[in-house]
Amino acid sequence: MPDAIAILDFGSQYAQLIARRVRELHVYCELFPWDAPQEQMEAIQPKGYILSGGPNSVYDPGAPAIPNFILESGLPVLGICYGMQTLTHALGGRVAASQEREYGPAEIETVLPNPLLPSGRQRVWMSHGDRIESAPVGFQVLAASPNSPAAAMGDVAARRYGVQFHPEVHHTPGGLEVLRNFVVGICGAQPDWTPESIITQAVERIRTQVGGQRVLTAVSGGVDSSVATALAHRAVGEQLTAVFVDNGLLRMGEREQVRAAFEGTLGPRLVVVDAADTFLQALRGVTEPEAKRRIIGETFIRVFEHEARKLGEVPFLVQGTIYPDVVESSAPDRNKAARIKTHHNVGGLPEGLTFRLIEPLRYLFKDEVRAVGQALGLPAGLIWRQPFPGPGLAVRCLGEVSAERLEILRQADAVFTDELGRAGMLNQREREAGGIAQAFAVLLPVYSVGVMGDQRTYHETAALRAVTTEDFMTADWARLPYELLARVSSRIVNEVKGVNRVVYDVTSKPPATIEWE
Repeated sequence: MPDAIAILDFGSQYAQLIARRVRELHVYCELFPWDAPQEQMEAIQPKGYILSGGPNSVYDPGAPAIPNFILESGLPVLGICYGMQTLTHALGGRVAASQEREYGPAEIETVLPNPLLPSGRQRVWMSHGDRIESAPVGFQVLAASPNSPAAAMGDVAARRYGVQFHPEVHHTPGGLEVLRNFVVGICGAQPDWTPESIITQAVERIRTQVGGQRVLTAVSGGVDSSVATALAHRAVGEQLTAVFVDNGLLRMGEREQVRAAFEGTLGPRLVVVDAADTFLQALRGVTEPEAKRRIIGETFIRVFEHEARKLGEVPFLVQGTIYPDVVESSAPDRNKAARIKTHHNVGGLPEGLTFRLIEPLRYLFKDEVRAVGQALGLPAGLIWRQPFPGPGLAVRCLGEVSAERLEILRQADAVFTDELGRAGMLNQREREAGGIAQAFAVLLPVYSVGVMGDQRTYHETAALRAVTTEDFMTADWARLPYELLARVSSRIVNEVKGVNRVVYDVTSKPPATIEWE
């Protein structure tokens, strides 16, 4: 078992960012609800604990609190924002409402040399209403800001620390180094969580779970399902059959691309199932986004069950579920975060599932999945392929889904991605330098009047979405050149029958999500 850090989620929607930053340090970690059972947290044999932020005041009725067993463990503790406040409150310090809420960029200055913070001044990101008025016995103030006399504190001997700022966000430039100092330096965790170790552990788990039984894998052609399939194939070889369902909700040319990828590199035999009519019939008349996702999730499973019966007894199903899917769906083991949307492969799964699921990527972030794919030797074109939601174009075709509307959307999307590709703007590997991480078209059930060839038109609207991001948990809209947008708009309204207006989405995540549904 690799060295691990346990992260307690006190209700922050972005607690998972802490986990991602720790993983970037090549240290394994898991995110737990703050009141998870002691044995569950201790099962990973943590080298230390990190306490996340949260929306509460420590004085709220029923406010989340640090469990006593953590304080009694003698292990290092780092409290972030509310985590710092609940640590202070539990140890007898004083937390009070700040006269001025501190939200956004701030500057702190280290006032005492310590193992956690660099010396001097540094820019940080604050987001809090309460602050520390007096530190607990044994703690010293390590850093201060104009509005936070205790912007950081620590009991060096007991290896307990608190920071009022958020080191996990990119708005704190030195935040990763602060986390490194805690995780590696103070906790002594070895940075051995590497793609190679992930592969080794995943293969061992799959072999132990499956034994000599047969396995189906659900593939979409995206990086997640492809990497999950490659891991399963390495683990069980010929026991694996890959099933690709053409649900009629695919992008242009997707079926052919998936077939070519599997025939060339992925190993297991591929069964292609044409289920477009089945899915479209199930979605007929449905417009509510969550209903779409649930229907698609259940239909997927029923199709796989049907294929499994044709193949004989196949008790296992491999899915490419990744950690953001789990977080956004508020899966049962992550029930402290608010549900944003149901992912077809998490909260959209039906009751009475006949398969036992294998999800080797369930707690990996997208960048970890890609790193594992590279280590497995998958082709770059597959690893860096444009992300595509499991429910497919159904969540980009707002309103009722029909074959006709899907074809309109498919063509508009192809035009957009074609022009971005021609401009050299779809290289995922360049996203940290401001490159586009994801781009697609959305078909809106909004009709408007237009004029084409001196004739009045009354057609639907296509929305374009392009974002930059490092982690897909937050994202900003891409500042595309006007000339490029003009070309895309002109081509869509001229080449795609049924669209006479094109708009561009300039909303970040949050408050929006990347997908529209």
